[in-house]
Amino acid sequence: MTDRQETTAEAGSPAPAPEPKPPGVRLTGWLCGLVVSRQLGALADLRRPTALTDARFKAENFAPEEDQHMVFAQVAFLFARYHAGARTATPGYGNMGAALRLIGSGATRGPADPGATRLLDRLVASRTVPWRHLQHAVERARACETQPPSWDQLTQDLARWNARGDARTRSASRGRPVPYAWARSFYTPNYTPNFTNGGTT
Repeated sequence: MTDRQETTAEAGSPAPAPEPKPPGVRLTGWLCGLVVSRQLGALADLRRPTALTDARFKAENFAPEEDQHMVFAQVAFLFARYHAGARTATPGYGNMGAALRLIGSGATRGPADPGATRLLDRLVASRTVPWRHLQHAVERARACETQPPSWDQLTQDLARWNARGDARTRSASRGRPVPYAWARSFYTPNYTPNFTNGGTT
């Protein structure tokens, strides 16, 4: 085969398939699309966390494993609560600790805001996923008109809420790397967790 024939053959070969996006990114894209396209019925359904609706099952189906269905459905619920009445959608940024650091008013935000500090304490102290306190945190962010956490990051963090972490960081994090990362992000503005994405994608 001549060089020209090889070049022609290469040009005619199909392009490699793009890498699939992570499940949390795909969930976030779908949720943002509901806001942009004004799918108010679906968003209203997602705000009813116990209702068995088409929107709920669609959110669950983004989960890579069946045991993560609850996480994906509840993150969709939190997204819908934050975006109630919104005309634009935000994918959020950072983890929940970074989002709580923005909560408050004026110069009294994050660690300087007693309510935000109490909320962080309740979140990180919980041995099970603290759904009620997460809803409170999202409602506070909405009321303060501050950036919510990255919804993609939130699915990752809640799916591994009870993960033990590696031996190098276990003593510092007391074997609970996600709550530890949230607390560090809350108290340390420039801290970026190195075991997860930490932001939007």
